[in-house]
Amino acid sequence: MDRIFPLINRVKHYAWGSPEWIPALLGRPNPSGEPWAELWMGAHPGGPSTLKFQGGEISLGDLIQRDPARWLGGEAGRAFGTLPFLFKVLAAEKPLSIQAHPNLEQARQGWERENREGVALDDPRRNYKDANHKPEILCALSPFTAMCGFREPETILRFLETFWGEAGTFLREACVPLGNALAPGGGPARTALRDFFSALFGLSPEARKALTDHALEAGPRLKRQVPQYAAEWELAARFAEYYPEDPGIIAPFYLNLLALEPGEAIYLPAGALHAYVRGLGVELMANSDNVLRGGLTPKHIDTTELTRILRFVPFRPEILKPGGDCFTYPGECREFALSAIRGRGGEVPFPVPGPAIAVVSSGRAVFKKDGEELVLNRGASAFIPAGAGPSIGGSYTLYAAGLPTGRRPG
Repeated sequence: MDRIFPLINRVKHYAWGSPEWIPALLGRPNPSGEPWAELWMGAHPGGPSTLKFQGGEISLGDLIQRDPARWLGGEAGRAFGTLPFLFKVLAAEKPLSIQAHPNLEQARQGWERENREGVALDDPRRNYKDANHKPEILCALSPFTAMCGFREPETILRFLETFWGEAGTFLREACVPLGNALAPGGGPARTALRDFFSALFGLSPEARKALTDHALEAGPRLKRQVPQYAAEWELAARFAEYYPEDPGIIAPFYLNLLALEPGEAIYLPAGALHAYVRGLGVELMANSDNVLRGGLTPKHIDTTELTRILRFVPFRPEILKPGGDCFTYPGECREFALSAIRGRGGEVPFPVPGPAIAVVSSGRAVFKKDGEELVLNRGASAFIPAGAGPSIGGSYTLYAAGLPTGRRPG
């Protein structure tokens, strides 16, 4: 089929990934047993998809650059010049780092500043890989656990008081600044959360070790004694095992813990602190790889820059539940929209106008255009250019990344 292109996608092998989940989705073996963490579908230079075109193979980014108006449409071509979103399958068998993403102005400033300072793009201290913001939406393909957004200061304080109630004197005294920051009457929530975060990352190496030892000891006990928060105590102990002496091990106490069922999603704006803990999902974001980390990682953590871009407000993202055979999850940005589409055997016009990327999570989807067919089985994906206008049939569930309808891209 000339106008709809099957994609060959890049796999990212990070330590937190699963050796089984993405290979199972794609129906491919993984004899090495290495973790498959992310499958990138898009035109980002850090891992562009490729496709067959005019007898050869070309990256999706290079194809679009040749004629943005043709592949993206006139308005999107003028506004973006490249595919404005990055689509991923994400397989988190272990927790990802606690992180947040900059808004557009923060990204531009950070990109220009690190360029002026001569920080190489592959330098592990580099915060900004591009000049774009990175709002994102995560949709679960399996039961999925995430931590997203600060809890209310008084809630954090109750967790901490329970947690260190039977801790040793040294740890209790070391954590006094954390409690003082969150104490009632200490000022607005924004100030309390900022001061708490600063105090948490100001803990001495000795205090961090004591915090780790206490999480390993207290987690199982608190799980029995305070069972309504069993997941929080269990995660803190698990994080202490994975990342000893990392302040982020108590993140379940200061971030909201969310459990998503397949098909449920969360939208995360810029500046929202979060971490994906476990599960398989699709993730759609603006075309960026900017990540500011805040714990649960051996990678570079720039607490000064992270603090600058964070939104220090209590925030619990709404769990978005799909409805009907074609559902577009609500979002707030101009670069992307995520839709969940189910086919029940009939043939209908493909409901997401191009440019779009579709990935099949189950079943078999058949695209038709001008008498030709393209069959996508489970795990397969395709790029649908602007104006392609195919029909689709079969029994399947797929997720499509496209542009928001009813909103000008510029």
